[in-house]
Amino acid sequence: MGFSSALQGRAAHEALIVRQDAELRLMETMKRSIQLKAKCDREYAIGLAAVAQQGMKTDRADEMQGSLITKAWRSYMDELDHQAKQFKSNAELLEVVCEKLTHLSQDKRKARKAYQEEHAKIAARLNHLTDEVVRKKAEYQKHLEGYKALRTRFEEHYIKSGRGGRKLDDVRDKYQKACRKLHLTHNEYVLSITEAVEVEKDFRTVLLPGLLEHQQSVQESFILLWKNILQETSQHGDLTSDKFKEIQKRIDNVINSINPSEEYREFTEKHKTSPTTPLVFQFDDALIEDIPGKLQSNTLTVDNLTVDWLRTRLIDLEMSVKECQEKQLKMIEHANGGSPIANGSIARNGSTASNGIQSPKDSQNRQSKDLNALRCQEKQKQKLVDMIKCALNEIGCEELPSGCDDHLEQNFIENSFNNDQQMSLSTNRPLYEEEWFHGVLPREEVVRLLNNDGDFLVRETIRNEESQIVLSVCWNGHKHFIVQTTVDGHFRFEGPPFPSIQELIMHQYQSELPVTVKSGAILRRAICRERWELSNDDVVLLEKIGRGNFGDVYKAKLKSTKQDVAVKTCRMTLPDEQKRKFLQEGRILKQYDHPNIVKLIGICVQKQPIMIVMELVPGGSLLNYLRKNSNSLTTRQQMGMCRDAAAGMRYLESKNCIHRDLAARNCLVDFENSVKISDFGMSREEEEYIVSDGMKQIPVKWTAPEALNFGKYTSLCDVWSYGILMWEIFSKGDTPYSGMSNSRARERIDAGYRMPTPENTPPEMYRLMLKCWCAEAEARPHFDEIYNVVDALIIRLDNSH
Repeated sequence: MGFSSALQGRAAHEALIVRQDAELRLMETMKRSIQLKAKCDREYAIGLAAVAQQGMKTDRADEMQGSLITKAWRSYMDELDHQAKQFKSNAELLEVVCEKLTHLSQDKRKARKAYQEEHAKIAARLNHLTDEVVRKKAEYQKHLEGYKALRTRFEEHYIKSGRGGRKLDDVRDKYQKACRKLHLTHNEYVLSITEAVEVEKDFRTVLLPGLLEHQQSVQESFILLWKNILQETSQHGDLTSDKFKEIQKRIDNVINSINPSEEYREFTEKHKTSPTTPLVFQFDDALIEDIPGKLQSNTLTVDNLTVDWLRTRLIDLEMSVKECQEKQLKMIEHANGGSPIANGSIARNGSTASNGIQSPKDSQNRQSKDLNALRCQEKQKQKLVDMIKCALNEIGCEELPSGCDDHLEQNFIENSFNNDQQMSLSTNRPLYEEEWFHGVLPREEVVRLLNNDGDFLVRETIRNEESQIVLSVCWNGHKHFIVQTTVDGHFRFEGPPFPSIQELIMHQYQSELPVTVKSGAILRRAICRERWELSNDDVVLLEKIGRGNFGDVYKAKLKSTKQDVAVKTCRMTLPDEQKRKFLQEGRILKQYDHPNIVKLIGICVQKQPIMIVMELVPGGSLLNYLRKNSNSLTTRQQMGMCRDAAAGMRYLESKNCIHRDLAARNCLVDFENSVKISDFGMSREEEEYIVSDGMKQIPVKWTAPEALNFGKYTSLCDVWSYGILMWEIFSKGDTPYSGMSNSRARERIDAGYRMPTPENTPPEMYRLMLKCWCAEAEARPHFDEIYNVVDALIIRLDNSH
């Protein structure tokens, strides 16, 4: 049953129109979905290519020469790259499919319109004749009634007046006219009915069936084309197709070619060496040559100064020996129980599972290795236990020998006097004036300053909005002791209290007693403030000139030199983590010296608020400068700004510093339009930096795609940002990707969009921008090359004038 016989009714015709509308909507839905699929495949191809590119970066590849694993891995990455290209090709083919679907949709709309017009045309003819029959019938009835009335009137006059008379002639004339009209209307009515019968018959048996039959053919031909489009879509997304199977087969083959017994053959031959020469450890007798008394090489000294420490150490060691013995017993029990353990998982049925579980042989080897390690550890600890026990047993009396004789005590007094010369003590001046007091310097900076056992400094920390003084000491690592306050306002650790912190620290320093018995930490050398640690009182804040991420920025003056400076402040309410990030900029800048990098003068950490003091650059932000002077800037000046920025970034790249936030707003303008790179709050001193704490506060429109997509930063990401900076300079402070949201700009960039050249930009400079915006990071120029290109263009411009 087809359209011609089944769909002749009006309701069926309307249903067919509705069906065609639904099919057109379905086509639009399919088109959007296929476009999205193409976009996903393209993005996946980009991601997969980035994975392959990352995987091919094997550091110091010469050390893995001859490795089957390395060879398999590289082949694997090559095949991933092939997969990426295949997905990209599929995405392009899907875009072609979308075009076909668009054309099919357009043709279907035309066919739908043609069907409606043709159906309306043949239906209109039938409707017109139907209306004509009704009209003729109405005329027939009207003339019939007139005829009947005139005939009756004629008959009446004829009977009354006989066969003559003028009045009778008039009535006869009207009667004859009415008769003629009736007969003519009768004929027209008969003809219209005959025509309508034929038209209706043709409409029902020829025209409408023919139209519907043609429409069915058109509809079915569209369905065939539609089916072909869906088949193409399916083929381009078929991961089980031969092309993907071949890639997977090559991956499987190269991985299966790995032979563990052959992996290290070439490496072993290349690096074959003689057996390890035993290391000789012996006591350096020179250490005790000038010390009279009971200190002897390779012999423990037991006296009133050491006995408590030795007994505590003995207890700790005996507990360690016991723990080793218990672990050995547990391992032996597992082995006897037939449950070999490998990395916490049980190997069953003698097979190697796919999730990394080791075979019974591997597990037994691991057990044997771990058991041997525990036995060695037990033997080492037991050796120390025996040595301490032997030394303690040699003390045959209750009273312990003195830890120092008269001669040693005299030496201690002399040393204390000498130390007093090195470390000044004053109870009259405030603590923050002491050179060894470092204020609120973060712990990371403290750890960096304390390098040798006995190095110490005093600092302040804020905990629960309460200030505490902390003594930090390098001793078997880094230890931090909070100064305790007694009821009467004195200060102490474990020993006696003192009226001031200075006296407490001096006591610990001169007596050479441990700060606490448990730590054993002794104060030997006070670490004074570094040259760049300034006093807060030396900085006079004058006026607020801006606002940063951590606090306000001020113009200020140094009391000591009367120099005008710029000061960044850190809000006191920020958590310690934010304060550490704030000081990171100072830590980075202090080691840099370049005319195009803003200079650090110092940091102030003695009091709150923490401040970073930098040179004052009079022109302010480059972005504001560009906007204010847009009418007067010349091309030569703009190129000079680009060269200055390239010079500063070339210097940073040589120092393995990734800026991560290069933009016009983060550059400053000095005299004669000279540009300086500033704002190092997001910088990292690494060749490659991977973001692991999310992508918060990322300047999306200035950031390279690989950093946005994978969180991976290198100096080549700064090159991308430099391209945006160039665009800002030549657009005289316009906003990049104006009118686009961050997400929209990111989509467009991933799709290959690049901003057009700003007005009056030299073509060579725009070509350099486009190079900086290469999607592949490795294809971008380094800053040394960028500087040379811009410098050469400026020289050529100067010579031409």
